[in-house]
Amino acid sequence: MVDATLRDLGAAHEGWVGVLLEDGSEPGPVYFDVGSGAHVPSSTEWHAYDGRFGRPKAALLRGACACGWRGAAEYPLDWAALDDQEPLYEADVDLSGPIADYHAHLAVIRNTAVPLPAPLLALLAGLKECLETAAVKDPLVALKALADLRHLIAEVGEEAAWAVQVGRIPIETVATALGTSEAAARSYLNGYHHP
Repeated sequence: MVDATLRDLGAAHEGWVGVLLEDGSEPGPVYFDVGSGAHVPSSTEWHAYDGRFGRPKAALLRGACACGWRGAAEYPLDWAALDDQEPLYEADVDLSGPIADYHAHLAVIRNTAVPLPAPLLALLAGLKECLETAAVKDPLVALKALADLRHLIAEVGEEAAWAVQVGRIPIETVATALGTSEAAARSYLNGYHHP
């Protein structure tokens, strides 16, 4: 299971194909009428905005990210070529533009994150390889090493988090260095202060 904080760090840059309506606005979720009941399913998937059953009709697609980034490039949907009586997910819509824009956004995030020194990268790669081998050949050794590593991570993480606080490093700087949002970076640091 992935640690919740690490999941939050990654979720700060979760991407999708975004939608704009004809008026240039970004719509809210589409709700699906499935009859009576307390739960009303909804979706923000691009293909839900097909104009059918009173739903909003997408005019443009673009890359989007949970951090708030929206791609500058907009990709029009050619409704003259699309059958507006069929679900949009069944149409042959080219999503490569919005997806490529999102990946370019991620590349910018990665390039602004603090680079790890080559010796540390090599050490981490070697450690991963050793642990994977041990997990297959001697799983108890792997588990013991992981338990020791967990304690080491908590100890060094607490020292690093305190150094950030004492050095008054702004949370914006921490977020950029980690390649995540300010909220996720704050949560990450607090996880070391209050394990």
